[in-house]
Amino acid sequence: MKKLSDFFEVENDAFVNDIVIDSRLVKKNDMFVCVKGINSDRHDFIPVAIENGASCIVGSKDIKCSVPYIKVDNPDAILVDLCKKNYDFDDSLKIIGVTGTDGKTTTTTCVQTLIGSDLCGYIGTNGISCKKFSDTSNNSTPDPTILYKNFKRFKDAGCKYVVMEASSEGLYRNRLDGLDFIVGAYTNVTWEHINVHKTFENYLNTKVSLVDKCKDYFIVNLDEENHEKFMKPGKKILSYGTKEICDLYIKNYHVEDRYTNVTFIYDKKEYTFISPLLGKFNVYNLACSMLICLSLGFSMEDLIKNVLDIDVSGRMEVIDMGQPFKVLVDYAHTPNAIEAVLEFVHTLNVDKSIVVVGSAGERDIKKRPVMGSTVIKNASYAIFTSDDPRSEDPYVIASQMAANIKDKSKYEIETDRSLAIKKAIDMAGVNDIVLALGKGNEKCQKLATGPIYYNDIEECKKWLKERIERDNLK
Repeated sequence: MKKLSDFFEVENDAFVNDIVIDSRLVKKNDMFVCVKGINSDRHDFIPVAIENGASCIVGSKDIKCSVPYIKVDNPDAILVDLCKKNYDFDDSLKIIGVTGTDGKTTTTTCVQTLIGSDLCGYIGTNGISCKKFSDTSNNSTPDPTILYKNFKRFKDAGCKYVVMEASSEGLYRNRLDGLDFIVGAYTNVTWEHINVHKTFENYLNTKVSLVDKCKDYFIVNLDEENHEKFMKPGKKILSYGTKEICDLYIKNYHVEDRYTNVTFIYDKKEYTFISPLLGKFNVYNLACSMLICLSLGFSMEDLIKNVLDIDVSGRMEVIDMGQPFKVLVDYAHTPNAIEAVLEFVHTLNVDKSIVVVGSAGERDIKKRPVMGSTVIKNASYAIFTSDDPRSEDPYVIASQMAANIKDKSKYEIETDRSLAIKKAIDMAGVNDIVLALGKGNEKCQKLATGPIYYNDIEECKKWLKERIERDNLK
């Protein structure tokens, strides 16, 4: 445990355990830092922080309180340095960052699996984990107080690497300022998060900003239309894609029901192997993750040995309880990702595709009708439901998704997500497929009344079990 005098010249010293910016999370002997809030002034929560046990406060206003108070010009500007000092951060831990509209979670999870969870920690949508611990996370890219605390945990657990999702919002909110990545990569960039970035150009440039944070290599998808934006002069660029000039050339692939046959060429050698990941888009995610590992010095032969261990929970996850139709859960929540998943479905020998999908509240409204039209264009039937509606009316969101659909017989609205999944499973016939899209393996749903426990995989299994027993499907 450090002391306040390790950070500032002070008259009254205090013990410092953790650095915290959310007063609700403060515990005994924590330092509460009043960084700028998105919708609030954290100075207003100083009494709550002290009541919860804060030993000292760092802020920018003239305030008197019952614990040592350090006034600085800009708490945001010094937050990273405070965290680095408190958690003894150094460059021995090699940080890998992956950005992109779709594919971040799959790619980062693949990297951790290929390297090994004993050597590589993971930070992203599916939580914070390595071989020795696994926790949930509220953000794909957490704030510095959480990042640096967990960097120390990873190092103490014996990890040499950390792979993390670098979301556009994380970059925009400066959560990654002061952090050097040894390798960075991007998957793709399509229209998303315009509610935060206002224009696509701003969104793209935010993604591109990751390049300047990378010390060694930056890895680009040469098949993606925006790749040239990431190829900055003076940076060491590696590429992957279906062009022979790529450093990792995707020569061929063939998607089956439960696996994909893949042929890659790297360093003039051809490698053919089986991947457990389904869909064309996952061939790209796998290529990106393997090239990341290759840039770190791992051999293709060793990486291939670990490919079959890849398991990305909630991503193209098949739910098989012996029913005579398919059920699949995926996190796809953008028009591009939804189209990619349904493109994969078209390669399967199925009759009817039934999609359950919603759109998040308090997020980009313009994408909702695009999502709805994308589903109807590529699937047999849609049940528009809730995702994380937050303060918005789920029915209004679902109606906006259906706004441009003329054929009313191709969809219905059911705002209870659990019942929407039940309806889809109940209407599925032999050789059909049900797809629950948007939430993957997330463990909560954010409503106007607050978060509740909810999980698509569990709901699919529950209603599958009910139908199997009711209709004697086995």
